[in-house]
Amino acid sequence: MASAGGAVPVKIVNENGRYRLYRGDQPYAIKGAGISDGDIEAFAAHGGNSFRNWRDSDRQDGRRILDEAAKYGITVAMCIPIGRERLGFDYDDREAVARQFEMARSEVLKYKDHPALLAWIIGNEPDLKFTNPKVFDAINDISKMIHEVDGNHPTTTALSGLSRELAGVIAERAADLDIISLQKYADVVNVPRYIEEAGMNKPYFITEWGPAGHWEVAKTSWGAPIEHNSSEKAALYYRHYREVIASHPDRIIGSYVFLWGQKQERTPTWYSMFLEDGSETETVDVMHYFWNGAWPENRSPRIEGMLLDAKTAAQDVVLEAGMPYAAAVIAEDPEGDSLDYRWEVMRESGARQVGGDKESVPEVMPGILDGAKEGGVTLTAPAEAGAYRLFVYVYDGMGHAGHANIPFLVQ
Repeated sequence: MASAGGAVPVKIVNENGRYRLYRGDQPYAIKGAGISDGDIEAFAAHGGNSFRNWRDSDRQDGRRILDEAAKYGITVAMCIPIGRERLGFDYDDREAVARQFEMARSEVLKYKDHPALLAWIIGNEPDLKFTNPKVFDAINDISKMIHEVDGNHPTTTALSGLSRELAGVIAERAADLDIISLQKYADVVNVPRYIEEAGMNKPYFITEWGPAGHWEVAKTSWGAPIEHNSSEKAALYYRHYREVIASHPDRIIGSYVFLWGQKQERTPTWYSMFLEDGSETETVDVMHYFWNGAWPENRSPRIEGMLLDAKTAAQDVVLEAGMPYAAAVIAEDPEGDSLDYRWEVMRESGARQVGGDKESVPEVMPGILDGAKEGGVTLTAPAEAGAYRLFVYVYDGMGHAGHANIPFLVQ
């Protein structure tokens, strides 16, 4: 769908102390997700109406992103990528900052009149490991430019956190922003307090939220983070949306759950609401419920627990090279659908990237799993000492799946 219809004006209104987002003079309740390469058609079918992007995937072209959104009647909070200090951008380099400003201006002029555009996100986590506050001068200049050439769409920047000190920097250097956006995972429970302590009289987006981050969970004695299974994640999504995001509509005017799709970040499943093969997990069920007021007709398998050598992940599973060990998972399907199981061993990721930077997928270890049966498998510990992770995927044959994993050490 082309953008012949023109821009749909978006504005923020303070109604008796409560901020509300309006689109085309009608209140607009965001049912949002972060989508990079995820299935937009499935997103709309589940009741989603707005997504944010990062412009760091195959969908680089903003026109294609917006046209695909318009095809399904949904909107886009469009990210304008800007340089990050932690990746080498120097905000003392005036020429580089000027080139970035012109790039941003070009982006805005190209897409500002598209009817699917909802808002502009100027940079993703520009505060992460920053030392030079001039990044916020640059963000403010871009925001002012947007307000000059595009009077229909609000501006924000997506922050990894919000302290009193950072709030002061933003108030001084980036006051032109219409919305403050935060990205929090397990720590999302503290967002209302962060907003209160920041003392910034502005509306807020939560532009990323989801499972407990890999930096927020318990670790094994050798430092491997312990990932929640798909049902434990679903329970967190449910609680955090209900108790935090939906409970503060006066300040939080929209949110975007992470991640409507699949990516490798410490594991292939940690932040992914889908498996690589497109199977939906229980977190999709949760968002369907909040977006529609009812659960989907067919729900994903539930994971009750997983064991390796009769131990949980929290019990430090240490195996002897070349020896066989039993693994088991307890799963059930809400509708009683028959379940299929797939087991896989990967080397433990050695990634140390932050901020969602691209990671390589760890090596899959062939030939060490045998005798797979309903809910169980025999694992022969790899011959090479080191850290590994055993995964299980449970499928219901209806396009849904559950997953769990246990890190283990071979000595």
